[in-house]
Amino acid sequence: MRWQRGRSSGNTIDARGSRGPAGRAAIPGGLGLVGVLVFVAFQLLSGGSGYAVPSAFDDGAQAPGGAQGIPAEQDPDRELRDFSEYVFDSAQSTWTRTFGGGYRDAKLYLYRDAVSTACGNASSAVGPFYCPGDQRVYLDLSFYRDMKQELGAPGDFAWAYVIAHEVGHHVQTLRGTSEEVRRLQRENPDEANPLSVRLELQADCYAGVWAHAVFDQLEQGDVDEAIRASEAVGDDRLQSRARGDVDPDSFTHGSSAQRAKWFRKGQAAGEPASCDTFAVDEV
Repeated sequence: MRWQRGRSSGNTIDARGSRGPAGRAAIPGGLGLVGVLVFVAFQLLSGGSGYAVPSAFDDGAQAPGGAQGIPAEQDPDRELRDFSEYVFDSAQSTWTRTFGGGYRDAKLYLYRDAVSTACGNASSAVGPFYCPGDQRVYLDLSFYRDMKQELGAPGDFAWAYVIAHEVGHHVQTLRGTSEEVRRLQRENPDEANPLSVRLELQADCYAGVWAHAVFDQLEQGDVDEAIRASEAVGDDRLQSRARGDVDPDSFTHGSSAQRAKWFRKGQAAGEPASCDTFAVDEV
């Protein structure tokens, strides 16, 4: 993806030089990668929309206060940091053009290892997430390497897809979709997982809408990178890799095929109206 450094909306909070919250939560049992993948199968790209496993989020936490960044000359991830900010700002600019005054910017919060949010304390093992309580996207840049080395989803546009997906959750918060889903889940707990899947697939589609908007900035292979990333975080693939079997009834984000399908749908149409995953019988 072709991009330019130096254009910033001021919506990035870099707290990578700050200490994480004391007593931060960890993956149950201190499991290694396999355990993390089982956990991630239910948490990855969740958007922090109220579906967090209690051991990863402590509901008693408070919103983050002061933040301390890393001096540019000492930052080993400066390029990735700047690219992440560019993608975040670009995605939000797309939604500002789409909704006009009805869109309010989220914030991008960069951290390392652990963070305290309005949704609770979280370790970086949960992956990138959005917290509706403070309307921030939380991102540990180390996940970029995890995508390449552990999930088989390398590339700058694969990373861009992750960020655009989380911004999609912010759109859902502003439009009231997330709150409506939570209400329906409370009223019908048996439908909690299918409703969560539809919410996640809509965020994938919204990421595709952004990809359509920046088509002139894309390079050969960029869309393929995003599709591979969407497939890599499908519930079926993560569950199969982590525990050797697949339980569709436990899906909360959708299968690899579903996630790729809805990203492609948004990317092809370029219209949020094409992303109504709640209006179709089968997603």
